[in-house]
Amino acid sequence: MRKKVTKAIFPVAGLGTRFLPATKSVPKEIMTLVDRPLIQYAIDEARAAGIKEFIFVTSRGKGALEDYFDHAPTLEQELRKKGKDELLEVLKNTNMDSGAIAYIRQHKALGLGHAVWCARRLIANEPFAVILPDDVIAADKPCLQQMVEAYEETGGSMVAAMEVPKEKSSSYGMLDIQGDLGAMVSVKGMVEKPSVEDAPSNLAVIGRYILSPKVLQNLSQLKSGAGGEIQLTDAIAKEIENERGVYGYRFQGQRFDCGSKAGFLQATVSFGLGRDELLDYLQQMVGHQQAAQ
Repeated sequence: MRKKVTKAIFPVAGLGTRFLPATKSVPKEIMTLVDRPLIQYAIDEARAAGIKEFIFVTSRGKGALEDYFDHAPTLEQELRKKGKDELLEVLKNTNMDSGAIAYIRQHKALGLGHAVWCARRLIANEPFAVILPDDVIAADKPCLQQMVEAYEETGGSMVAAMEVPKEKSSSYGMLDIQGDLGAMVSVKGMVEKPSVEDAPSNLAVIGRYILSPKVLQNLSQLKSGAGGEIQLTDAIAKEIENERGVYGYRFQGQRFDCGSKAGFLQATVSFGLGRDELLDYLQQMVGHQQAAQ
């Protein structure tokens, strides 16, 4: 019987330099879309997919991230005293039970593959998910939940995939497709950040993965790849060489690249428009700007 996916790794060790000076003292993952931090969107998605153990690969200066998931007795007591039950309910989703969450330090910025490898002892011999909080996906059914349901049919390793313009190929890991299975594709190769000429398709890997524990063994044997970093896509590609199944999953939903200022702003507006209490205000603001032009 295939093992369920109950563990997820969240690589959050990056310095967030594209958002300086804000990230000088605030971890990028704590920056908010409307009123929820990026990391909360990732946690909520993982919970919906059945994840029970949450592993954060962090670095120095990420203390605020750990505090965010801790209980806040003084704040909770104050809210109870003032009868703010709705806000107390909101806080419940930010609290993580003891033992459900673990923090591991990545001491050197050696790439996504290295960050995942740092968590190897907590994964042991189980399939696991990887979620990149920078990639926020708005979907009726959370992206990772879609993937877990598909994984239960296929096994192997699976990456979330989306079509991108060819000229954007050098920003992504790109899939070399063996067969098109509808929502899924079977993969015969992966190329990390190829030139436009060398891109094998227009299907790019984005920040959701379900991986076999064999990928961790592959990472242990890898040397640095593109950009001088240990690439996760290289370790997944070795699964293809070893004739183990690797699949790309075309998820349903809209992905926002919140690792960039433009993507973060786009996501903020989109999520704001989805909130009833903000919709009228945002529409009025847009109307006033258009009139002023």
